[in-house]
Amino acid sequence: MKKLLLLMVIIFLGACKTEQDTKERHEIVLWTPYDDSLEVAGNADHGNTRMRYKLIQSKVLDKNELFRPLYKEVSNLTEEEYKLLLPMILEQDIFVIRNHIKEGRLTYENLVLFYLYRIYKYELDNTTTLNTVIALNEDVVQQARELDEQNEKGVATQIQHPIYGMPILLKDNINTVGMKTTAGSIALMDNKTEDSFIVRQLKKNGALILGKVNLSEWAYFLCSGCPVGYSAYGGQTLNPYGRRIFETGGSSSGSGTAVAANYAVAAVGTETSGSILSPSSQNSVVGLKPTIGLLSRSGIVPISSTLDTPGPMTKNVKDNAILFSAMLGFDEVDSASVEDNYPGILSAGLNPEPLNEIRLGAIKELMESDSIYRKTIDKLKNEGATIIEIVPPEVSMDGFLSILNIDMRNDLPSYLRNYTDPNLVKIKSIEDAVAFNNNDSLVRIPYGQALFNGIVSDTTTSSELEEIKLNLEKNGRTFFNSAMDKNRLDAILSINNYHAGYAAVAKYPALTVPMGYKASGEPISLTFIGKQFTEAKLLRIGKAYEEKFPVRIMPKDYRN
Repeated sequence: MKKLLLLMVIIFLGACKTEQDTKERHEIVLWTPYDDSLEVAGNADHGNTRMRYKLIQSKVLDKNELFRPLYKEVSNLTEEEYKLLLPMILEQDIFVIRNHIKEGRLTYENLVLFYLYRIYKYELDNTTTLNTVIALNEDVVQQARELDEQNEKGVATQIQHPIYGMPILLKDNINTVGMKTTAGSIALMDNKTEDSFIVRQLKKNGALILGKVNLSEWAYFLCSGCPVGYSAYGGQTLNPYGRRIFETGGSSSGSGTAVAANYAVAAVGTETSGSILSPSSQNSVVGLKPTIGLLSRSGIVPISSTLDTPGPMTKNVKDNAILFSAMLGFDEVDSASVEDNYPGILSAGLNPEPLNEIRLGAIKELMESDSIYRKTIDKLKNEGATIIEIVPPEVSMDGFLSILNIDMRNDLPSYLRNYTDPNLVKIKSIEDAVAFNNNDSLVRIPYGQALFNGIVSDTTTSSELEEIKLNLEKNGRTFFNSAMDKNRLDAILSINNYHAGYAAVAKYPALTVPMGYKASGEPISLTFIGKQFTEAKLLRIGKAYEEKFPVRIMPKDYRN
């Protein structure tokens, strides 16, 4: 009887302590909403219409709720300890970090806490916040400790993928267990899901999912001419190279800004047409938009099953190859998925193609209009690369918008039906989403929903759509192939996402690598576009370019 009473007392005291801890956690104030009207006013007369902000902060996301759960863990890392970790992790590639862990100078727990410390340091300060991180994996520190324990016990004796133990951030249209998948929309703010295929692949290879990042709402297919990087759920993403000065690029805005600010080892973005290339370029990071079908799209909030693909966004080409290879795999649920994993991806980031063996096409119009591009071409020539000046043929892109309209009208209901809980997500179609947004337009669609309205009103038939897809794929390939075939080119050189639309409809891969900075300090990138399934070749070329011209510099306000 005494033992029973003692047990009851212990249980009662434990329950009281848990309740007290929970209460204390909920009372901690880490962040206070602020008056962002001055920031908005500062952009009101900006020449770029997509920089005319109506608001900066989210009206629905409470950063206290976001950052409280891991606050105790993060606060245990002192500033002195953080500074000791800084040279081992900041701007370092995956193999350098892995070597520190192997040699015992660093643990997986330290690595995770380092990135969390930076996120808390910059994102909770209203003068430095990028509104980038909008969800955190509350179990990530414990998961890192478990990897450390396995290392100590010698359990992890099998050959590890290099991504093993590396903290990764995901664009918030990628289904991930334990965190909501919102696509930036209030309509999906309660959307709890299982892991998408690529997240399962990442976890199978040992990656640690650190959290999720903001995006242009519905992958920038909601409003017309609105700011890139804005979502009703996450607020306005800002560029670390110039907050409210430079665009973040879209739609994978959070993925680009988070990598640039060193909030994680790497991030995953998605692209339909330019949504990896644009934010990678604007934030001076390396972004790869793969051939359609190499990476699964199942469990990702869609725009177009014809053109969508996820892809890696990293600080260097080596890490890009690593992250890309960690997501590969055949997915029987995705009709576009290919069974061949196209070997050589992982080694491509380590083995640059000799510059004197590379044949590249330089677009004449860009040579004449952009001095940074022209100087870069000259440098490549001086290093032995064969450069052929080309004039791509004019091809029609008519019907491109209808692909996005009709695909999303069909693909979004399929996603909602197969991946969401109807008790948590009430919309079932684009029409439902339009009606939902109209019920509170000031909060849900401050920039309107012109593109959603366009989806509803598009009258393109199924047969017309198939003809458009065939014509655009042919035209996109003609745009690149005419010069590539004639001159035996390995890739076409572009800038940022300038030719992303042509690559999209051709279903061709594109790799963008930092090329430098304009006089204003705005980043600019060199983009390599190749034929289908030439990712390994593009990565080897990109690695050669990056090694010879290491131009990337960190954003100055995020170096400490």
